[in-house]
Amino acid sequence: MPRALPPSSTDTPAVDCSEAARRWTLVAAILGSGMAFVDGTIVNVALPAIQHAMQATTAGAQWVMESYALLLSALLLVGGVLGDRFGRRRVFALGALVFTVSSLGCAAAPGIGWLVIARGWQGLGAALLVPGSLSLITSAYPKERRGRAIGTWSAFSGVTAAIGPVLGGFLVEHLSWHWAFLINLPLGVALIAICRWQVPESRGAVGGGIDVAGALLATLGLSGVVYALIEAPQQGWLSPGVGIAAAVGISASIAFVVVERRIAAPMLAVGLFRDRNFAGANLLTLLLYAALGGSLFFVPLNLIQVQGYGATGAGASLLPFIVIMFVLSRWTGQLVDRVGARWPLVVGPGIAAGGFALYAVPGVGGSYWTTFFPAAAVLGLGMSITIAPLTTTVMNALEPGLAGTASGVNNAVSRVAGLIAIAAFGVVLTQGFDARLQAGLQGLSLPHEVVRGIVEQKARLAGIELPRGAEAARDIIDHAFVAGFRRVMLLSAALALTSSLVAGVTIRDPRR
Repeated sequence: MPRALPPSSTDTPAVDCSEAARRWTLVAAILGSGMAFVDGTIVNVALPAIQHAMQATTAGAQWVMESYALLLSALLLVGGVLGDRFGRRRVFALGALVFTVSSLGCAAAPGIGWLVIARGWQGLGAALLVPGSLSLITSAYPKERRGRAIGTWSAFSGVTAAIGPVLGGFLVEHLSWHWAFLINLPLGVALIAICRWQVPESRGAVGGGIDVAGALLATLGLSGVVYALIEAPQQGWLSPGVGIAAAVGISASIAFVVVERRIAAPMLAVGLFRDRNFAGANLLTLLLYAALGGSLFFVPLNLIQVQGYGATGAGASLLPFIVIMFVLSRWTGQLVDRVGARWPLVVGPGIAAGGFALYAVPGVGGSYWTTFFPAAAVLGLGMSITIAPLTTTVMNALEPGLAGTASGVNNAVSRVAGLIAIAAFGVVLTQGFDARLQAGLQGLSLPHEVVRGIVEQKARLAGIELPRGAEAARDIIDHAFVAGFRRVMLLSAALALTSSLVAGVTIRDPRR
């Protein structure tokens, strides 16, 4: 779900502009953030078709998601600073241009390597779009009218989140995977035109410089760790490439923390984590969003490659999750006012853990309503109870002048969590898949060369294409994937439960 990223100060004055300009600014903010947020869900549904068309391994499919998330996660905080310094409309429009052109590059990609690079450029564009969306709204609307404008932005974001996976699935199923990216072109052109002729320019208070060193170290650190986790199942943990990447990633991450503690204007103010509620809420975010982002990456692969769903059906499978969150969001916001944030943050992740555990129950086959629907519904209930109290805790932990910083850090934490979890969960699933596949193939009377052909494709997991005469192995492959998938979902449940315990230990209601 989209999460608000407020501007750097709650007291930012509105620019002098017409009512029409304000309305167009709101449209631009909705369109820009919607493109960036929904792109990930659409591409997730399209991944099985992309993997099949490009004969890619599961690691290749992971990189399609990770290259986007990597640049977005590493540069998200920098994007907001660039807008404040050089003009929010200018940087927002530049992000739209980069995102649109790179979407065309994705659609035209002749191979998985090209696609991964183009997705990285998309992530760069999104890093300029996401922090600018609400900054534009805040600069265009006076303080007494911002709440309603931001509420409108939030409502439309919920609608796009619900429509995105279903629309993406329909386009992939009835046209081709290329349309998962081509749909961005008319939206991007319209957004750039609106920015050029309708959106007023604004700037924020500029204090200090742009943390170039922090951005480079964050990108290098995340890249090294993610590369090591994705490539280790194929290359081996002791291979030179994996070892060097891990060492570079860990070293750069340590250097990032050291640099951020010493420079005058860091992109991540480490000292903010001295506040108990802020630190606890972000640790909860790290654990819970690792579970959410990492596990839901593999759901479409299971539904399409193993369960036999079409891309549209796979996209629609999460509608209960999104609808429940949309319906209950106002109620959970009021719940915080009545009982405080601590108990919802204990109960919500606990219920979400039950949803993840339910995803581990289905085998191969069965009705959606008795297999994946209960899991999506329970997970949606748990996240509905969690999100509003979590956002409230983060925003209330620090003084009002740091509201934008608090939300920006929490947003970045959630994205980094998903980025690392997709890579780490791939290791977990691959180990479970390999063990079950080897055991299953030993029980079949297949020629040696046929077995070797299957094993050579094991990096594609459920996307393995069977040679003629080996159709009996399909059931073995499907059950092997489900075995690995169950490990991922149970790990997600454990992370969610841990986040619940973190809330119980760290979160305190300041009113009591």
